[in-house]
Amino acid sequence: MMKKLIAGNWKMNGSLAANEKLLKDILAGMGQGGCQVAVGVPAVYLAQCQALLAGTAIDLAAQDMSAHEGGAYTGEISGAMLKEFGVRYAIVGHSERRQYHGETDDAVALKAQRALGCGITPIVCVGETLAEREAGKTDEVVKRQLAAVIHTNGHCISEVVVAYEPVWAIGTGKTATPEMAQQVHAVLRAQLKAAYEHADRIKLLYGGSMNAANAAQLLAQPDIDGGLIGGAALKAQDFLTIVAAAA
Repeated sequence: MMKKLIAGNWKMNGSLAANEKLLKDILAGMGQGGCQVAVGVPAVYLAQCQALLAGTAIDLAAQDMSAHEGGAYTGEISGAMLKEFGVRYAIVGHSERRQYHGETDDAVALKAQRALGCGITPIVCVGETLAEREAGKTDEVVKRQLAAVIHTNGHCISEVVVAYEPVWAIGTGKTATPEMAQQVHAVLRAQLKAAYEHADRIKLLYGGSMNAANAAQLLAQPDIDGGLIGGAALKAQDFLTIVAAAA
């Protein structure tokens, strides 16, 4: 059976002191290998966190990466650079990037392709806004977003992690019910199956306000293979509770 993946997304939070305390507390409380664990830290802290996590069971994730290999792209960070810091995962297409930075489906697909080319696993985020859900367009939106990634990456899609994050449930405290989340995950799984015969090996994470209280119910759903954790990833005890629920 496939191990679940719990990936924390710290967003624009942290400091040298806070990061060290958080990671030490998480490492002190982690059991033995029940699930895969990763933390997505701000790029400036990758070196610090790489050192703190060396030889541990926690993998490092970047919160974003460039669609370009290198060159005159001020402020951008390439996959090759991330790889030098031991980064295993890169979050691409997070709703905040799509919303605040105008990232298109095609741009996200290119980032996923660039990550795969560097040996980094992209965690591709898809999800609908409240307006899209209320208009009955949830399936249409997430399928469109995922289709761009499948189209650009072909058989390499087998190496991708997909995270469903309903935009209306991020940082709002609202969560899709386990049944609502499973419904969308089943749609995504079917879409992946049409593109790749072993789609059951592709991890589908839920990323809409998963927390210590609701993680066990969400993770019990047949097509939810883990979580992309926001706020709860900044509290060691909450994060450990979610990791334990995934074990």
